[in-house]
Amino acid sequence: MLKVAVIGDADSVKGFLALGLEVYETSDSGEAKKLLHRLAGGNYAVIYITEALFSGMTEEISALADQRTPAVIPILGVFGNTGIGARHVSQSVERAVGSDIISD
Repeated sequence: MLKVAVIGDADSVKGFLALGLEVYETSDSGEAKKLLHRLAGGNYAVIYITEALFSGMTEEISALADQRTPAVIPILGVFGNTGIGARHVSQSVERAVGSDIISD
């Protein structure tokens, strides 16, 4: 069975435990990169990462973009919205349909 993981600072990810997701608490980008690499080699369909960590992992995430799994998705953290989540969705849609149909 495929699993779902969440990586981010403790305050941002603890709530996901109630949903039964696997939670990995870290605010350190180096540790987050190692976690992503380890989880990507596992049985994970989706890995959510807080925007604060996601923005520093572009190379690692790009390396996974053409794989079927896992889907690596940025989520808001308690420290606010950086806009990277919306940009990532827009880029994914553009890659899938060949045109940016989300932006104005």
